[in-house]
Order: sequence, then structure tokens, then C-alpha cells
Amino acid sequence: MKFVSFLNMLNEERLGFVSDQKVYDLRDAVKAMKMTIPSTMHDFLKDSESNLILARRIEKAVQEKEVSVESSVVKKMLAPISHPNSCRDAYAFRNHVEAMRRNRGVEMIPEFDQFPVFYFTNHNTIVGEGDVPVHEDHLHQLDFELEAAIVIGKTGKNVEAKDADKYIFGYAIMNDFSARLLQMEEMKLNLGPAKGKDFATAIGPWLVTPDELENYRIQSEKGNRYDLQMIARHNGKLISDGNMKSMDWTFEEILERVSYGTEIYPGDVVGSGTVGTGCYAELNGTAVLKAKEHGDSFTPSWLEDGDVIELEITGLGCLRNTIVKMEAPYSILAKKKNI
Repeated sequence: MKFVSFLNMLNEERLGFVSDQKVYDLRDAVKAMKMTIPSTMHDFLKDSESNLILARRIEKAVQEKEVSVESSVVKKMLAPISHPNSCRDAYAFRNHVEAMRRNRGVEMIPEFDQFPVFYFTNHNTIVGEGDVPVHEDHLHQLDFELEAAIVIGKTGKNVEAKDADKYIFGYAIMNDFSARLLQMEEMKLNLGPAKGKDFATAIGPWLVTPDELENYRIQSEKGNRYDLQMIARHNGKLISDGNMKSMDWTFEEILERVSYGTEIYPGDVVGSGTVGTGCYAELNGTAVLKAKEHGDSFTPSWLEDGDVIELEITGLGCLRNTIVKMEAPYSILAKKKNI
């Protein structure tokens, strides 16, 4: 199934599903069938297995017109899981890591191939498709990151990779927006990323259950990979093209690391990290090196106020966001101390 979260015309958050390019409110559908089901994804995932069985019955009844339910009028699309418990982001694509390090003039770090790593980002600033509010400081080298993400469907601890697929409720597109100037400054202290990342992460447009992706699945001893094209467009121009199957660490391997010694919970989000060519930091760095080889100049590209960034992954839809500058009471860049 393809699940969505949205605001209806009464400004109420609702959980729905997508069928034939229309959104149906699950609560409206269950009322027609004289049943009950949670009205938000956060509550739905507390008993994801039973609720998914019921949701599929509802979807089938709507599709086969066994119940009379009108599609919903959507006021605003939210992230499919609009109130996650946590949000971790991994570093799973070797080709991206290699390119970023090459562009900085440093060797590939051998630890990348030894274990998957991740960091925590701000789960309270998750957004769906639509406007992404940013401040002036964020617009200094504002970047996108083309990623996939999973949402956890049940509680677990010390989950081994061979069993981890049972904990994955669904997949979505993730855009880990990055204010590169802020990020690079604070990471000189070997801590972070923090302010360069914590203002916005977009997830959406849908949360897709694994069975929907079965035809794209590539099974391996390390977990599942998926042959899904990943592209990005900036103001309609294609700027990135990769594939989810190039993940060097599978989500199952990442979950083994994530869950070691700690609980994972329904509604936790885990991102894949950036696919190769999936951000301007990498694209600009590669272009600078090529320009230097030919004695040419190069002007880097970044996201600006009013720009539209679209991320599209086969089977997971298209996540479209518009950058919107908001006034801020002060600038943290301006408050830096002179030394």
C-alpha cells in the first residue's frame, strides 16, 4: 500500500492511502464499513501488523466499490510519518563518500567498509512536500540530499541483519536539506552535523510497503537491495541520477548497527544517506576539479529562495519542495566571535 498523512479542509491530520492517484481517508472508509482504525500514522504503527491487514481490506473494498467512499480533498500534504520518534541518517553509498573525499583531496577512509555509520537529526522538523521555510543563514550554500528512508514498524533490540527486514514497515523518499556553510564551520570541531542540518528534513510523498517493491528487489546475504532509479531536478532541470541498488550497506545491515544495545520503535525513521551525485556539495566539488584540469572557472550551484527541488525514486513517487525564506530575529553567522 501507499500511505499518506495530510490535513483535510477542517485542518485535521488524517491518515490515508493512495489508489488510482486519489487519496482516501482511512477513517472515512472504516466508518462506512462500521470498523475502527487509527487516524494518524503514529498511532497506526503501534500495532502495524493488525492495522495493515485491516487497511488492505479497506483498500480492496474501496477499489472494488464494495463501499461508497469519496476521495479526500487535501488541504496540505504532510510527511507520511509526520511525528516520528526519532530520525537517523546513515552513510550507505560508497560512491558518494568516495567522491566527497576525493573532492576534498583526502583518501577514502577504510572504516567505511567495516561498519555502517549514522547520525541523529532533528525529528521535530520533519516536513512533507510543499514549502520548506528557511532563514537567511541557511541560504548560504543551501543543499539538497537525494536519499531513501525506511520507517520502523515494530519494537526491537539487537536485531540481526538476517531478521531486520521484518522490522521495516515501509520506504519513502527523503531530502536531508543541508546548510553547508553552517555545517562545515561546526564540523571543524569534529562534532555534528547540528545547525547545518536540524532546520528541515523532507519525507514523502508516500510511505510504500515492501510488497509494492517486490518486482525491484535484489536479494542478498546482507539484506535486500532495490533496483530503483533515483533522480533530482532543480527548477525542472535534471541534476542527479543514481540508483538505490548501489547502496553498499543495506537497510538491514544499518538496522543491525542501529539496534545494537538500544530499542528501535514503531515510527523511527532511518535514512540511507546520499546516493552518488545526489547533492550539490558533491556535484560542485567534482565540477571544480574538472574545471581546474582544463584551466576553466566554475560557479557552484545551490538552492535559493523560491527554488523548486524535486526528488523522484521509482515506486516511491516524487517529493517536490519549494524553498521559502523566512525572517529571522538574528543571525548566528553574524554572532560568531572574532579571534
